[in-house]
Amino acid sequence: MESKILKVVSCGEVFTVKSEKAEGGQLSKRNMVLQELGGKYENQYVVAVLGTLATVQLYQGDLVVATLRFQAREYNGANYQDITATEMFKIS
Repeated sequence: MESKILKVVSCGEVFTVKSEKAEGGQLSKRNMVLQELGGKYENQYVVAVLGTLATVQLYQGDLVVATLRFQAREYNGANYQDITATEMFKIS
């Protein structure tokens, strides 16, 4: 995994999901759209942000340094890809 500087395109609301791994059985989650720097046609990623990272207040246009984890899985004959931010820091 490598870290990249990305721009926040949109930032969804924080909500909770059930998690057997989390203390208390619930985990904060937020979906965000992050874009690579360089122009309006650069790669964009829909990213799930979990735990305390999900509660960090970010706004459209903010720059962040993020480490993304890409996972693919098969379910009922269909393939899905998940992108999760494992680390994220806002650049002031």
